[in-house]
Amino acid sequence: MVNDDKLVTVGCIGAAHGVKGWVKLNSFTQPVDNLLAYSTHYIKRGGKWQTIDFDKGHRQGKGLVAHIVGCDDRDMAASYARADIAVAKEQLDVLESGEFYWHQLEGLKVFVLAEDDSRQLLGVVDHLMATGSNDVLVVKACQGSIDKQERLIPYRPEEVIREIDLDKGFLIADWDPEF
Repeated sequence: MVNDDKLVTVGCIGAAHGVKGWVKLNSFTQPVDNLLAYSTHYIKRGGKWQTIDFDKGHRQGKGLVAHIVGCDDRDMAASYARADIAVAKEQLDVLESGEFYWHQLEGLKVFVLAEDDSRQLLGVVDHLMATGSNDVLVVKACQGSIDKQERLIPYRPEEVIREIDLDKGFLIADWDPEF
């Protein structure tokens, strides 16, 4: 059995595509095609992770379509809709220094520096969003945060994000807490 903490979500299955067991895939990878490059994929069905195999797949428009092994009709393909696709974390490429996967940033405490150089806790990174210009950290209040406000902070290393320490579980943002 595979544990949630060993996996990272890299996409999800959309609607059925055609009548022969193909599905649309929403990829969270860059480039989009990388979703199909992993050797083993998992989906959660009935509360349990199970492997799923794609024997064919390709780009179509801005997304992907793929055929699920053993799935040869539209109704069966439709039963996979909205399932998250995950891979084992050890399948991810090693990043260069200063680069991070989104899942590594989720759960980090977010601090800003006050005028006296003390740290003020804004909250924790709940998730990230992709926007046209840059990714955005969605920071939710937590125990000990300065208020109950949710904040959207641009993920712009060196400009807004001053420091990230995965080992200690925090990041420091150059951000006005009133915003």
